[in-house]
Amino acid sequence: MANRARRRHLVQLARLGAAGAALLAAPLAACAAPAGKARAAAPCPWPFYQQFLSRFVQADGRVVDPSTPAQHSTSEGQSYGMVFALIANDRATFDRLWQWSVANLGAGNLADKLPAWQWGRRNDNSWGVIDANPASDADLWFAFALAEAARVWKAPAYGDAARALLTLVAKQEVVTLPDFGTMLLPGPQGFVEGKPDGQRTWRLNASYLPVPVLRRLAAFDRNGPWSALATQTPKFIEAVARQGIVPDWSAYRAGGARGTGGDASGFITDPATGDLSSYDAIRVYLWAGMTPAADGASRTLMRALLPNAQRMDGRAAPPEKMHADTGALEGNGPPGFSAALLPFLKLADSPALATQRARAEAMVGAPAGPAAPAYYDTVLGLFGLGHIEGRYRFGPSGQLEMEWEPSEKREGPCRGKTA
Repeated sequence: MANRARRRHLVQLARLGAAGAALLAAPLAACAAPAGKARAAAPCPWPFYQQFLSRFVQADGRVVDPSTPAQHSTSEGQSYGMVFALIANDRATFDRLWQWSVANLGAGNLADKLPAWQWGRRNDNSWGVIDANPASDADLWFAFALAEAARVWKAPAYGDAARALLTLVAKQEVVTLPDFGTMLLPGPQGFVEGKPDGQRTWRLNASYLPVPVLRRLAAFDRNGPWSALATQTPKFIEAVARQGIVPDWSAYRAGGARGTGGDASGFITDPATGDLSSYDAIRVYLWAGMTPAADGASRTLMRALLPNAQRMDGRAAPPEKMHADTGALEGNGPPGFSAALLPFLKLADSPALATQRARAEAMVGAPAGPAAPAYYDTVLGLFGLGHIEGRYRFGPSGQLEMEWEPSEKREGPCRGKTA
């Protein structure tokens, strides 16, 4: 589970079965039904999105990461793809990605179960779920994409699906840490060690908590724990960041024998992965950069992370690995790392922005082949470049403000053109 962000796999065709398609026919028909006469947005070319579709998205809606023989798809990829389809105003692709997710990650039903994290070729060469333990960040992104689709496309069935997911996340993946408060577990299983009446350790991942997404979910589901999580997230990141470096994984320890000093609670270095900051944590800077400056969380996040913006001065590429305890840096990260840092560097008014933007933009239109941008670089690029190009931004309440929506204030290549 701790290696989720690193396990990338090869493309392989996997068709929906007739049973899965039948299970989804009714809800998808409800989502696809037009509701009202909203003005249609004119198509806006997004070459990098089209590159993503052509290289990583199958006709049946499966997002594939082509990097190792396991040939997998994940809830992360499916949920990210739905967000990109929403930003591109591509409802047909949005529906295909959600349909595939329900049929394969949810065995035809995501109304009362969370999606499995990983699907692909198993060790016995059969195809199906490889890791059934859900990933909470993908669960939140699924719910966010569905809630926003319900709003912008006026399709209430998407909102119903979002509420069902959020109910399950709140029950299975949200906990209360002693002396700290509400927090998101990375998944329902495997992230809590110890006994309730003794010392306990919770493993946590800061990249699973994008504040703008939590703001939107708090407005959408007012009875859920999302507002509390949005409040706790900057406190969590401030607590675990050292020298502006947030580790991929952190831990929180509480409990123990009274009077022995073992009952103190607090964040500690993760026992499994140590102080390493790499493929997971790069998203912490991405989400912080996309958090509106007017959001109260932004000030705390930037205060905690700003030394890393300063660290980028004069570098050709972000480090592939950083160590929070020592500040040691290793290697050069892939171009997706440059893309992920763009909103953060812009918000920090960093002179490194131009160099990293040029490196990220080189991914767009790069020829297919072994040297082509990988799946993870591409999705980081779509988030980072899409944001800095003005294709979307998050409003104060977490709503997406997209360039294809009619608005005199919108900035971006399309600037709200309508058909």
